Amino acid sequence: MKLGKFIKAGDGHAKKPRKRAQFDLRLRLMLVGGALGLGAVALVGRAVDLQLIDNAFYQQKADARFRREIPIPASRGMITDRNGEPLAISSPVESLWINPQELSKHPDRLPELAEATGLPLEELSRAVSQRADKEFMYVPRHRRISPSTAKRVLDLGIPGVFSQREYRRFYPQGEAVSHVLGFTNIDDRGQEGIELAFDDWLTGTPGAQNVIRDRHGRIVEHVNLVRAAEPGKDLVLSIDRRIQFLAHRELRRAIEETGASAGSIVILEVATGEVLAMANLPTYNNNRVTGENRDAHRNRAVTDLLEPGSTMKPITIAAALEKGVITPTSTFNTSPGWIPNGRFKTSDFRNYGVLDTTGIITKSSNVGSAMVVHKLDSQYFYDFVRSFGYGRSTGSGFPGEAAGLFPDPSRWSGTSKQGMSYGYGLSVTPMQIAHAYATLGNHGRALPPTFVKGGAGEPRQVLSAKVADEVVRMMQTVTEPGGTGTRAAILGYHVAGKSGTARKASGGGYARRYLAFFAGLVPVADPRFAMVVVIDDPDTSKGGSTYGGGYVSAPVFKRVMDGALRLMDVPPDDIETWLAAQAANEAKLAREHGRTPPAAAQTPTGTPR
Repeated sequence: MKLGKFIKAGDGHAKKPRKRAQFDLRLRLMLVGGALGLGAVALVGRAVDLQLIDNAFYQQKADARFRREIPIPASRGMITDRNGEPLAISSPVESLWINPQELSKHPDRLPELAEATGLPLEELSRAVSQRADKEFMYVPRHRRISPSTAKRVLDLGIPGVFSQREYRRFYPQGEAVSHVLGFTNIDDRGQEGIELAFDDWLTGTPGAQNVIRDRHGRIVEHVNLVRAAEPGKDLVLSIDRRIQFLAHRELRRAIEETGASAGSIVILEVATGEVLAMANLPTYNNNRVTGENRDAHRNRAVTDLLEPGSTMKPITIAAALEKGVITPTSTFNTSPGWIPNGRFKTSDFRNYGVLDTTGIITKSSNVGSAMVVHKLDSQYFYDFVRSFGYGRSTGSGFPGEAAGLFPDPSRWSGTSKQGMSYGYGLSVTPMQIAHAYATLGNHGRALPPTFVKGGAGEPRQVLSAKVADEVVRMMQTVTEPGGTGTRAAILGYHVAGKSGTARKASGGGYARRYLAFFAGLVPVADPRFAMVVVIDDPDTSKGGSTYGGGYVSAPVFKRVMDGALRLMDVPPDDIETWLAAQAANEAKLAREHGRTPPAAAQTPTGTPR
């Protein structure tokens, strides 16, 4: 009994250490769990702090290593002719570039890159080593290349070699329009011509986007668009591609046939001043511009100064008619074919005897022009010629346009005014001559030439419409029998024009080398086009007048203007001549084929229609 009680009491003492051990174990587990929980909370809190609250520092470090803002190229605006035909377009190309830091770690791949790009290994190695601390450089001579060429290099998987999209200018018409358009440089910025004049208008605004690159420089994620690229604005020129090509072709033909060294053609629309064509030779291909033959890049029609020769005579006559010192029927005795001019003399091609005002233009009499200008006050003559744009820019806005040289009367010598009356002693550009003739054809209203379709400026009335129209009718006789420019006559159209042949200044005097001109308006009834042709230094070996404007330049005028009139659907103003020629041609064909020639078509009055 007592023993049993003792045993039960011993069991109670044995259970107490066991319970304490269990309690201690639970306590330790709770402490460990609490510590782990606190640690987890601390980690989550730190993570939240790093990711959401105080993340700027670390984000900056990450961005500095992997995040980049890269440009999005913008295409340059397209240039078209007046009918929407493309003259300058931008094509997507690729430019190869290198991360020198990355490529320098793999020098064994340099020979492979050199072979793929065709670059000398020594040149490539030197370029990479000189920029070993940089992250960007273009592969020499591999900017703006075709995408297929760039892909062949990239497919080699050479570390640190990449490409980026850019745009390259392409000119479908090539050398025929190169002097008008100009060209762009490697950075797609305009350098000459229209490309330079309207560079801000044509240039787009590049965009930008944020990307993440891996350690090899490859883009692994496009983060966000910073700003969208805005392409440049398109530009519609006044140039007509068809007429431009025609002018270029015929100018080349004339220079080859005459052995001349250079030439220029300018065609203006009379009513608007818009430039329909401007061609020069020598020329160049603006798709492949090199540093060679820079002289061919010059747009002679707006930069070259030349003495205008006899193309000046209609302006001299207009000045006298406007002043009222002569009339269209005034007469001048030009015998014996020359008059003194200081120590020199002013001579005609032959003795023309008595000429009326129209005859001075018809026969291109230097003596007659000199007699007319002596009736004019020097200051008046100077101001009148200046009003036609001589001695100042035409306002076309073309880069590098020359203002010409026309000194004021205070600088004239005793022989200056007489020489100026027939085109010596002042210097103008072919564009200025075309502009002056367009003013005559526009009934005395001067408009600044423009290369932009619809860009006509405000007209200035520089002489009365009556006088302007009288001078144009006088100029019509130049292309008719007895005139000096019959080779410029166009079937079905009355042509008003003026030939000119000016000796070239050389060594303080004049050489036996010439400039051959023809400037004119078509059709006389309502002039639509003004055109000037200049042939520089034609071959004089044949003698006679074979190097003169009426012989050399007038046929170019005829061929180009004949095509332009038909391309622009200008109706004939000499219907009778045109119908007579058509009937003669039909009769000739009929005889050749053994048929009876058709009877001439009759008008109600009985005259051929």
